Amino acid sequence: MSTLKVTNIQATGETASRAVSGVAAAWCNWNGTGTIAINDSENVSSLTDEGTGITNVVYSNAMANGNYANGGAARETAGGGFAILRLSINHNAGSTRWICEDDAETDIDGEMQTVSTHGDLA
Repeated sequence: MSTLKVTNIQATGETASRAVSGVAAAWCNWNGTGTIAINDSENVSSLTDEGTGITNVVYSNAMANGNYANGGAARETAGGGFAILRLSINHNAGSTRWICEDDAETDIDGEMQTVSTHGDLA
């Protein structure tokens, strides 16, 4: 496999370019109900179901350290429903643990959960 090194990237048809450091190092969209399953992802090797509402996202290629940025969102049910994703204390170079909660701060298995990770890869 070849390595292509660039400072900025621009998709075909786009007028603006982006710094490579601004591109997500990893992202994942998964079904959090029943048996959890990845719907689509980049640089995510697996998910670990750690109980109601708790999912550990494991990176295929680790981050350089634990000082990266994360963002997440969740949908409680197909009909809508409010849910939030928050980071747990387990945030390291190889994985990030997420907790999905409803508006009463009760852990729930949100139907659709998405996360994005930005930082340097190891």
